[in-house]
Amino acid sequence: MDVAIKLSFEEMWEKIIACDPTYDGLFFTAVKTTNIYCRPSCRSRKPKKINVKFYHDIDEVERAGFRACKRCQPEVEDSPQMRLVRDVIAFLMNQYNQKVELKDIASHVGVSSYYLERLFKKETLQTPRSYLEKIRVDKAAFLLTSTSLTNLEISIEVGFQSPSNFYKVFRRLKNCSPHEYRNMQENGN
Repeated sequence: MDVAIKLSFEEMWEKIIACDPTYDGLFFTAVKTTNIYCRPSCRSRKPKKINVKFYHDIDEVERAGFRACKRCQPEVEDSPQMRLVRDVIAFLMNQYNQKVELKDIASHVGVSSYYLERLFKKETLQTPRSYLEKIRVDKAAFLLTSTSLTNLEISIEVGFQSPSNFYKVFRRLKNCSPHEYRNMQENGN
């Protein structure tokens, strides 16, 4: 059930610079100069941006002639439970701007809502809802720094049902308001 996620090159670049394990298994970073590919969370020295290419499928990156990193071992198979969690994460990333309920996610991956919530929390230490909020806030943060959309437009664009909820969740996850975040990024802080 592997599904390509909808992230731009810049968004994927931000994730590898941050060594974000949230995106492991959803895309791979290939370095043209070394012919090595890694997970987004790999702690190896970061390559130059111009030498990077992103792939959504491990078979595709290997067919392109890249070999697996010995440090992060991206070729090591996940357990069936972790593959299900990855499918849920890919679903959330592709549906983040829609109204998504637990029953929709469970139906998509073919398990009960109860089992999904329990398994997802065991593997990620988060509920699917809190994970979706993180994805939405990450996308909002990207839009705040790369577009001139208003905070209201961004809150709607990333799928929040109300601006007040957007502000509350953004502040909880980023420790500042969307307006403060945009100003800090513009001032280089």
